[in-house]
Amino acid sequence: MAEGQIYKIHSDFYYVNSNGQEFECKLREVLKKTKQSVFVGDFVEFNNGAIEKILPRSNFIPRPSVANIDRVIIISAVKEPDLSFSQLNRYISFAKYYGIEAVLCFNKNDLSSDDKMIEKVFSIYEPLGYDILFTSALEGLGLDEFKEILEGKTSVLCGSSGVGKSSLINAVSGLNLRTKGVSEKTQRGTHTTRHCEIISLDNKTRIVDTPGFSNLKFDFILPLDVDKLFPEIYKYRDKCKFQDCLHINETDCCVKDNLDKIDETRYQSYLEFVEEANSYQEKIKYQGTKTESTHKKHNDNIAVKISSRKRQSARNTLRQNVYKDIEDEGIN
Repeated sequence: MAEGQIYKIHSDFYYVNSNGQEFECKLREVLKKTKQSVFVGDFVEFNNGAIEKILPRSNFIPRPSVANIDRVIIISAVKEPDLSFSQLNRYISFAKYYGIEAVLCFNKNDLSSDDKMIEKVFSIYEPLGYDILFTSALEGLGLDEFKEILEGKTSVLCGSSGVGKSSLINAVSGLNLRTKGVSEKTQRGTHTTRHCEIISLDNKTRIVDTPGFSNLKFDFILPLDVDKLFPEIYKYRDKCKFQDCLHINETDCCVKDNLDKIDETRYQSYLEFVEEANSYQEKIKYQGTKTESTHKKHNDNIAVKISSRKRQSARNTLRQNVYKDIEDEGIN
């Protein structure tokens, strides 16, 4: 049995790197039946082209679906497409929710001479403790700092389509990944990367290239948990009069009393996320969230679990057979 790491998933094929060799594998049918998620970055045990076991993860993010990473590098464009603080705050908050370090990279710096935008970025995110760098893949600006951030780590590059993720990878790796400009009609990027893939720059430095996306939503957490994703808001939470304060319309809210110390774009993002979380709260209120597990674990082995309906059906059949045996014995 060999061990390796999945570096790419395409259709039903899982590409595994093991000691510098690459193997095309399929999942064992038993793993498919457990409906266990499999991510790029997962360490696995495999044999004769079949993945037998998914090894424990140190961490993961579900979108992009990547496991065992050191940091997320959030790529935004200064121009083409225009910088969206709302979208940036979504990526930052997702990384924080999953407990993964985030670095903020603003690409296409050659397209803008707006110093006010740069000052605004630093004024908002530097006090929050984020590393910030400005780059231009086209002109080579900031690439030394970008390489330094990458060195010795497994870094996931994420951001909307068209912000220049593939161009940055080409600039620091010498590769020739496909790139495409922003649509003149929609002013939005088009997808050039179709799947997640780990790209090794050297033995210790790796980049995970990901497809661009923008429709992340916080429809999986409760509204009261949203402020934990905003440290500049959360620090006032305990001083609010009500423990269930959402910092919107409540009286004696310490957050609202200190809105002058919180950036407006950050507070607006908080309100958007709370609204999305409200839909989740309504959903579990009427539907509930408890579902029966589809598999069970015993001695580190995962097996498919028979549903309660099938278990009851089996018991009924067994009971009928017992009664039939008793009746047969009585007749004899």
